[in-house]
Amino acid sequence: MADFFENFPLWAALLAIGIAQFIKIPLHFFATKTWQWSLLMSTGGMPSSHSSAVTALSTAVGLREGFGSNMFAISAILGVIVMFDAAGVRRHAGMQAVVLNKLVDEFNHLLEGMKSLKVRPSQEKAKKLKELLGHQPIEVLIGGWLGVMIALLLHPFF
Repeated sequence: MADFFENFPLWAALLAIGIAQFIKIPLHFFATKTWQWSLLMSTGGMPSSHSSAVTALSTAVGLREGFGSNMFAISAILGVIVMFDAAGVRRHAGMQAVVLNKLVDEFNHLLEGMKSLKVRPSQEKAKKLKELLGHQPIEVLIGGWLGVMIALLLHPFF
């Protein structure tokens, strides 16, 4: 059990996720002047906690095992894949959700109109999809930088 608490790469990655998620709350407040505590558990937004986690992990593995080690290579390649996915596939899925949500709004509007015609639609109102899934490239870049910094700052404590 002591090994678990001394696992520098694990704690660097977990701390990076926590800090990145927390940072989203004051950044959102500065932009909108409203507190949105649900951002602590949400996907998307600035900075990317996925990028923070994988760069903290790779940096910690590199510092612990060496930047020429197989473990660093594995964590770095997986990190690149996660970051590419965050800025690519997940971002485009969010863009598709925006379009689908417009269709949902129009469908729900149609259902409301049918009620005034005394026609009973058999379909319930459709629910909206989550639109903020992925990240802008700058959010991935800042998240990645944050993860490296967290690992470097945490390293002396391990």
